Amino acid sequence: MGTLIKADPRLIVALDEPTLDGARDLAKRLGDQVSFFKIGLTLMAQGGLKLAYELRDQGKMVFQDWKLHDIGAQVEGAARAASLGACDFLTVHAEPQVMRAAVKGRGSSNTKLLGVTVMTTLTDADLKEMGYTDKALDLVLKRVDQAIECGMDGVVASPLEAKIIRARVPADFLIVTPGVRPIWAAANDQQRIATPEQALGDGASHLVVGRPITAAADPVEAAQKILVAIA
Repeated sequence: MGTLIKADPRLIVALDEPTLDGARDLAKRLGDQVSFFKIGLTLMAQGGLKLAYELRDQGKMVFQDWKLHDIGAQVEGAARAASLGACDFLTVHAEPQVMRAAVKGRGSSNTKLLGVTVMTTLTDADLKEMGYTDKALDLVLKRVDQAIECGMDGVVASPLEAKIIRARVPADFLIVTPGVRPIWAAANDQQRIATPEQALGDGASHLVVGRPITAAADPVEAAQKILVAIA
């Protein structure tokens, strides 16, 4: 494969494996090529916090993707608990009451709070079915504005919205984009997607990439191809 490009913290690999052992093995295989990992609900339900601490002890950054959505007291308590542990990024749904509670719970810790705007699997038709009158872009922008007002550090949004979000937020505001698909990768269940180069060029601060790397025959090679693209 030649000389390997070093890890880039803008690339977050989603460890969306079915088991903790599988996620642990994948993280080990990726080694020094990845410095930032996302742990989602499937692993959290199996004791994924243990993996979060293991990764932190290895010098990795950890994105705990809880997507918290509950009454204020519960969100506040969960955000406080998460921010005391191995948690560099923490997600909550981008609704004002939820975000205000998360900010209060996080307190002065270094954990960055991200508001999930509209999930990248959802289309305008899906939102209409759910009872929303806003189209995806309009709802995303409404939630971005609310996230800023609530004191959040950033949002999770599709790469298709990154450019218009970047134009209306502070320079240090994080825009974390799932739904990133290199031209050589399948879209899978993602609907609002872009390539890594497009997402970063449009203002994304971080890229969340799962199956193009984790389901590849050679995950290290796939990660390297993305690192070359964004270098």
